[in-house]
Amino acid sequence: TRGVTTLRPSPPDSVLWIVKTLEEAGHETWAVGGAVRDTFARRPAGDWDLTTHARPQEVRKIFKRTVPIGIEHGTVGGLDRDGTMFEVTTFRKDVETDGRHAVVAFAESVEEDLARRDFTMNAIAWHPLRGEHLDPFGGLADLEAGILRTVGEPEERFSEDYLRILRAFRFAGRFGLDIDPLTWAAMTSFAEYLSGLSAERIREELLKVLSADPSPSVTLGLYAEAGAIAVLYPEWENIRRDRPGEWEAAMATVDRLPLGNAPLRLAALLRGVDRSAAAHLLGRLKLSNAQTDEVAHRAAADPLPGPGEDDEVFRRWLSRTGPDRLGVVARLDLAGARTQVSGEAAYETVASWQRARHVRRSGVPLCTADLAVDGRDLIASGLRPGPRFGELLDQALDVVLRDPDQNTREALLSHIREWTREPTA
Repeated sequence: TRGVTTLRPSPPDSVLWIVKTLEEAGHETWAVGGAVRDTFARRPAGDWDLTTHARPQEVRKIFKRTVPIGIEHGTVGGLDRDGTMFEVTTFRKDVETDGRHAVVAFAESVEEDLARRDFTMNAIAWHPLRGEHLDPFGGLADLEAGILRTVGEPEERFSEDYLRILRAFRFAGRFGLDIDPLTWAAMTSFAEYLSGLSAERIREELLKVLSADPSPSVTLGLYAEAGAIAVLYPEWENIRRDRPGEWEAAMATVDRLPLGNAPLRLAALLRGVDRSAAAHLLGRLKLSNAQTDEVAHRAAADPLPGPGEDDEVFRRWLSRTGPDRLGVVARLDLAGARTQVSGEAAYETVASWQRARHVRRSGVPLCTADLAVDGRDLIASGLRPGPRFGELLDQALDVVLRDPDQNTREALLSHIREWTREPTA
């Protein structure tokens, strides 16, 4: 349906300028996507996307400054007078789909473009100049009722692209929507096909959930209920099935960790997973090597020692974990402690964190680089360079972790000479 809405989205002036420029050149242009949806749902609008009858080459001729960010799919980045970029995509329609990819062609009308979208709430267009909305699938009514529903038949929509199932989980969880029963039935019946999606698409959906959802546990609960956890993350499904209390605690912990820190939240989910299984899961997600190492180190870190432990225990913990990761582990432990009914656990975690900080700030050696001797000292003492140098320095660190006063050149070389002395016959 078309109509003039009383709710007036307020796009930036540059969006109005882009639409006006395209319309004056004879090309019908509408605002679509998340910004339109969120405005009608009375939520803050994010990035504004535009769809137009103009073909990509026509868009590039109309605007002096453009970026061909997805020109093969009909998308051109238009730069406004201030240099801000907005995506302008030609009306499209699906020609062929296989559950993973779609072959698209340019369409003649915005109605055709809206018909290929996933959910009714995402199939609303708004004309910034005329104040007119286009809602052919009842998206506004579904938004008002808090319902997530596919455009058209659910089975057909999901079979076109199985990623839409994961998007449905994310939208329903983040925005607190009820999933239409027919839509939910199709989601559960197609969940087994999710494993056919590329690792990159699966990873990006998970990171969006962990980064932006105030309560990721809601979305991940939908994953689990529909069978998607078992298909995509069997390591988590094993915990959920065999150790439900541990899974619930992990969910509560993730919810307490800050928005925007997906690696930290992912590490919290992996803390109960065997290290080899966690490495396998991270490998499937195809994170960068740096991201994988950081998440794995966070997940594998031992919990903070209890506040009643002596300084040596804290020194050895800091040495194993890495002083630079103290804050991260403290946040994980504190988030977990705050999920418990009693406040005592949170109090003890804070006390442990303060103890660890005090030990770290005292300047005691925590790694071999902090020792008063190095490889050059070993050579000067008459030892031949070789693999054993590392072992000797590790032994020296063990001595210093036990007693920091031993961290002098004379004391450590004395120990090393004792360790390398040839046994008498």
